Amino acid sequence: MSVHVFSNNVKVLRNRSLSLAVCSSSHYSTESSEPRVIKNPSLSQLKRGTGGRSSFNGVVATVFGATGLLGGNLINKLGKIGTQLIIPYRGDAYFIRELKLAGDLGQVLFQPYHLQDEESIRKAVKYSNVVINLVGRDWETKNFKFNDVHVEGARRIARISREMGVERLIHVSALNVDPLPAPIYLKKGSGFLASKKVGEQAVCDEFPDATIFRPSDIYGQGDRFLLMYSHAWRRSHQQVVLWKKGEQTVKQPVAVSDVAYGIVNAMLDHSTKGKIYQAVGPTPYMLSDLIDWMFAVLRRNKQFNFDYKRTGILENPQYLIKMWLTDKLCPSWPPGYVTSERFEREFVSDILDERLPTLEDLGVKLTKTEEHIPYELRFLRAFQSYMDTIGEFENPAPPPPYIASPKRTFT
Repeated sequence: MSVHVFSNNVKVLRNRSLSLAVCSSSHYSTESSEPRVIKNPSLSQLKRGTGGRSSFNGVVATVFGATGLLGGNLINKLGKIGTQLIIPYRGDAYFIRELKLAGDLGQVLFQPYHLQDEESIRKAVKYSNVVINLVGRDWETKNFKFNDVHVEGARRIARISREMGVERLIHVSALNVDPLPAPIYLKKGSGFLASKKVGEQAVCDEFPDATIFRPSDIYGQGDRFLLMYSHAWRRSHQQVVLWKKGEQTVKQPVAVSDVAYGIVNAMLDHSTKGKIYQAVGPTPYMLSDLIDWMFAVLRRNKQFNFDYKRTGILENPQYLIKMWLTDKLCPSWPPGYVTSERFEREFVSDILDERLPTLEDLGVKLTKTEEHIPYELRFLRAFQSYMDTIGEFENPAPPPPYIASPKRTFT
């Protein structure tokens, strides 16, 4: 006996000896070029609707770490194309209630979990065919060290996802990962970058077909890149302390929306299985030029100018005291992200591997850094109460792109 269920673009054939469902071509803008075979087909797994937040595109995704900067943007984009979302969280549920608006009623569900509780992770991925791991720590606390989050936590999520039959796993790592990073300020180098590299290998061991993203510094609303430099605790009398004044560091920051679009496109394209993508912006800059331009944007009204100067760590040793105080007194939530680990990672140059694809290979049109950062800095600009007329003050010239020179070496 067979039962035929017809919809606009799906035909399901089920009998005692055969269980197979093939999705043919549809009108969804998110549909990949190749048909997708659904394992263990059921009506709950089939597409319905015409697209959008009130539809279902056939993907049930569990997103770990959805409460962060990248997670909030990713959840919105996933909900926009009709993805059913399961959002594991820890702490109070009121902290994540805004994410409920990403999808229609019943599309976004929450599940309490703990990274060291395997049973809670199993409940979170039980009904999903896609798992996205965004969990990470920028600094260590007494409860979670880098190894606990980036290695053991990532390994645990990957292993349980494989055991529960999850089809796709997307893991977000970091650019410049290295098991033995070259030290700049700390004796052993960045523990963040070292643990992220080991975590990548742990994920690949447990889930060989995992897709990995390596983003550079991400900027956006509420980020930890632009807000770090604009924070009062990060400056010292309008002086910004940089390693060797930022003249030997190259950065290629990326917009948070570009990274989110890349993850969405990789999720919908099954040919991205087992690949590593570098998520960087369109243009590299010397860190010194980038910081000078950012502060020029903040003090664009020239008549309200204030002193600004880049200094080295030896010229302003009081910054060392700031980092020591922050590490000792505020280890769980450092003001201005002034920590020795962040200072170490801040001056690691962004170096791309030409063998690995980037966001552009996923069809992402990259946001121009010099056009978007002034918008993000607008609410931080000095003397906002002054209403200047159109054209009264010229916009600062954008920083020059960095052109690699074979004669130059970086620390």
